Amino acid sequence: MRISILAITEQSDISTTVCMAGSYEIFTRAAAYWKQSGNRGDFQIQLVSASRSPVEGNHLFAPKPHCAIDDIKKTDLILIPASQIRGYGTTTADNKRFIKWVEQQYKEGAEVASMCSGIFLLASTGLLDNRTCSTHWAVSEQFRVQHPDIDLKTDKLITDEGGIYTNGGAYSFLHLVLYLVEKYFDRQTAVYCAKVFQIDLDRSLQAEFSIFDGHKKHVDEVVLNAQTYFEDNFPKKISIEVIAGKYNVGRRNFDRRFVKATGLAPLDYLQRVRVESAKRSFENTRKTVNEVMYEVGYNDPKAFREVFHRVTGLSPLEYRSKYNIESKLG
Repeated sequence: MRISILAITEQSDISTTVCMAGSYEIFTRAAAYWKQSGNRGDFQIQLVSASRSPVEGNHLFAPKPHCAIDDIKKTDLILIPASQIRGYGTTTADNKRFIKWVEQQYKEGAEVASMCSGIFLLASTGLLDNRTCSTHWAVSEQFRVQHPDIDLKTDKLITDEGGIYTNGGAYSFLHLVLYLVEKYFDRQTAVYCAKVFQIDLDRSLQAEFSIFDGHKKHVDEVVLNAQTYFEDNFPKKISIEVIAGKYNVGRRNFDRRFVKATGLAPLDYLQRVRVESAKRSFENTRKTVNEVMYEVGYNDPKAFREVFHRVTGLSPLEYRSKYNIESKLG
């Protein structure tokens, strides 16, 4: 079994190095535990460069790849770390080699996993067409603009579809690695690695960590005006029908334009604005759940709990208990 971790050294940053090093260490420990447990099968875990030329790292770290992609005829699993690559047209010659190699290896039976912003390299291969994926919430809007036909699920921490794996942002790549350890080794090995590296097992959502930024990188003036109205008036009772009429647009057309511009239906957008405000109140004040509920425009506790949980993955009380600054200080 060969596991190839792309040693991306151009268009890279510290997160790139962390993903490479963390993946290598966990898979190496998993392979050692697997063998010590009396199991058969050899696992070859390697950092793989784009060419045989000497590599340069970022300003802090320089990885030492074990081999180059030209040295590998076939691999079983490819791991794509986070990077600053933002599409095929802007990438370097070496990273274009990675893109073509990943695509070819997948066609020959390899599985592929991307971490955080590594999704941009994976999308450049075309392998995400007609699939779902995830990435860091902070780059989700940029990804949607570049790849409007790919189904991005920013609430998901991990997606698994047809031998293609993706995950959310930053250090959540550790959860993806554990997921893959369980798949390629077994549950016992994954639990062992979770304990050794002290990583929560079975985390599936990243929604509680996201910060709603408005999805405003578009040019539809009607939708931009509606977004501003929602953000300025969200505590009030708002009718989407009335807002559409306010801008002289039919409701169906308004919904269609709003989804096209932001990726969200108008009501979903309004709910996200309200939940984001509620999150800030839970984080920074001692207000009760009901006080916050009324403050952000809800009157029905059940409806508020359901919307809040759908957006964040936590109940309002769970979120306040986990993130309230004042309660943590005493």
